[in-house]
Amino acid sequence: MAKRTKASGDDLVIVESAAKARTIERYLGDGFAVKASVGHVRDLQKSNMGVDVDNDFEPKYSIVSDRRKVVNELKTAAKRAGNVYLATDPDREGEAISWHLSEILGISQDDARRVVFHEITRDAVMEAFNDPRQIDHQLVEAQQARRILDRLVGFKLSPFIRNKVAGAQSAGRVQSVALRLVVDREEEINAFKPKEYWLISVDLAKQSSDISVGARLYRIHGEKKDPNKPENELLPNETSATAIADELKSADYTVTSVTKRQVKVRPRPPFITSTLQQQAARSLRFNAQRTMSTAQSLYEGVVLGDGEPVGLITYMRTDSTNLAASALQQAQAFIQGEFGDSYHAGHRVYQTSSRNAQEAHEAIRPTSISNTPDRVSRFLSQDQRRLYELIWQRMVASQMADGIDERTRADIDAVTTNGKTHKLRATGSVTVFDGFRKLYIETRDEDSESDDARRLPPLFDDESLNLLKVNSDQKFTQPPPRFTEANLIRTLEELGIGRPSTYATIVGRIVDRNYVTRERNRFHPTKSGIAVCAMLKQFFPDIVDVGFTAGMETKLDDIASGDLERVEMLREFYSPFDAALDHAFQNAQRVRRSEFDVASGIKCDGGTDLVVRNGRRGDFLACPEFPTCKFAMDLYPGDDADGEKIEEWQGEFTRRMSQCHVAHPDGVPELEKRVELGSGVICDGGVELVVRNGRRGEFIACPEFPKCRVALDLKPEDEAELAEWDEKRIQRMQRCFKEHPEAAKKRSTRTTRSTRSRSRSSNSRARTSS
Repeated sequence: MAKRTKASGDDLVIVESAAKARTIERYLGDGFAVKASVGHVRDLQKSNMGVDVDNDFEPKYSIVSDRRKVVNELKTAAKRAGNVYLATDPDREGEAISWHLSEILGISQDDARRVVFHEITRDAVMEAFNDPRQIDHQLVEAQQARRILDRLVGFKLSPFIRNKVAGAQSAGRVQSVALRLVVDREEEINAFKPKEYWLISVDLAKQSSDISVGARLYRIHGEKKDPNKPENELLPNETSATAIADELKSADYTVTSVTKRQVKVRPRPPFITSTLQQQAARSLRFNAQRTMSTAQSLYEGVVLGDGEPVGLITYMRTDSTNLAASALQQAQAFIQGEFGDSYHAGHRVYQTSSRNAQEAHEAIRPTSISNTPDRVSRFLSQDQRRLYELIWQRMVASQMADGIDERTRADIDAVTTNGKTHKLRATGSVTVFDGFRKLYIETRDEDSESDDARRLPPLFDDESLNLLKVNSDQKFTQPPPRFTEANLIRTLEELGIGRPSTYATIVGRIVDRNYVTRERNRFHPTKSGIAVCAMLKQFFPDIVDVGFTAGMETKLDDIASGDLERVEMLREFYSPFDAALDHAFQNAQRVRRSEFDVASGIKCDGGTDLVVRNGRRGDFLACPEFPTCKFAMDLYPGDDADGEKIEEWQGEFTRRMSQCHVAHPDGVPELEKRVELGSGVICDGGVELVVRNGRRGEFIACPEFPKCRVALDLKPEDEAELAEWDEKRIQRMQRCFKEHPEAAKKRSTRTTRSTRSRSRSSNSRARTSS
């Protein structure tokens, strides 16, 4: 470690989180004080754009408002410290946090000690502290470029979107592309026209066995195309399918060839950020944010029994599939000891698919293979246990031997009575050696095709088979499936959009902005999301262009590698963007909320047709005259719902109509009678309160609700309860004065009398006490 520059104080170590600080402090021991910055301590100013466009896009930073206390504590600790070590996360965001800390704390570039580790274990931490480096300013430049670029787009584009699309909240550089993917997929689905086609198969049996053989028709006599593909239109309707099926019912079946081959099934590489999010969504039903927060807790450290806290996994924001040599050796020893030599395949090295992957990083893996899920599960929460097991199994399986399957294909001729020969094919697969599948089998997408794992009985060339049944099934072509969170992240990764640290944020933002909703784990764009996307396509085609956005990611990587200047990239982007913004403000037509409304078929008591609108929690019933009328509630539960739910909904609907009546004073007479029944009680403003009906029965209230919110229980008939009710009435009347200022004088007089009375009473008690 570096020599101390001040003998008077402990060395200061700054990390992002308190959990990480506790773990590292135990490793370093005496002579070190470890404190947390609690994430970013400085960011672009919020009161303005925070970027001086005319001065080479110079960023204007300020301390994050809720970090001021933390920053002051760090400044005090830094003044007393011998050395200051910056141990933030090993990525661009972490590098930028270290740079901001050095600027705030007044640490020069030469004195800044940056330590980087990809796992929080004693050996990794001590090794990093023995070899500190300077801050990597190229990484900082890349992070600043991304932050400035996102601020330019968000600060300029969001006001335009809010102004032109009713209910819209914001637009962002990368989230807009993710939204476009979802909207474009929905347009494909809406434009899709299903096409009918038929599949024909037969069930056959060996003459000496009861085991059936399923075979599908793959060639019709005289045709070279596969009838199972709808685009070939060989079996487009029931008539054509019935004709072939009838011929097969009287045909003779003979095996013409049997082919067997062994196929290797290779394990998947260890997780990177995107594949972890995808697999956790499939296997555990975790969304991306839940996955990343759970992974963060596993990375920062967990106390195992009475021992010291230890990070159970390596850094979880990575796009590299590299594994450290020590991890490979641990995996080899475990596999050979647990499963035997036949299950170890030697050290597997996986090629990283991302062109811009940071190879110095590692894949997400357990920090120690000896910390098996069984061993550590009792120290983990349920989410931690399930995610850790997934990460541990995937890494160990990646170093195990291939699985081996034997796949059999039997071709069968069906010779009909009229001399035609139709060809059928039976396939089967059996596991010869399970290999890595003894430990781990990956959960696949719902819409992915599964292998045919049927076992075929022994078949031989020229063998005759008996017909059991001919099957003809009507099918229709299907539109492309809507995105799940897992395959949306996979698509973003494949297109080069976003980075490991941003996938969860991108997906979460379009959900939070109510641009998409989740229904049965699939993303559906809302009308607001569709309108925003259409507006951006029309006036900002580059912002939602997949190729353009992926190109910007490449330029950010070029800045990180020193091949491109930040200012040059920003200038190239901003000039055409600013011109497009001016054009859009002048020419775009506003999309009103009413354009999103759908008729509900239900009228309010004021006679207005209520509409169905979409909010963050899905569709709801509302008055189209919002905000004049604030009526809103859940949709009618449907006639299939049980009677109690329907009755509850009807009661709630009746109650909420009182809100609607204020906006529609010409409502039906029945409502007026119900609402305007006089109570005989006059408020201090001179207005007679009226009787209304609520969840807990009748009560009296001001007829000018919601402007005046005076509300009371009915006046009691029992004189013993009258004094208490009258006291409540006086208290509640205070709510009335804003709408009835003429009552202020009465209130002032009453308050003065009450104050004098309390004063006299207090003085009297004081004299008595004396």
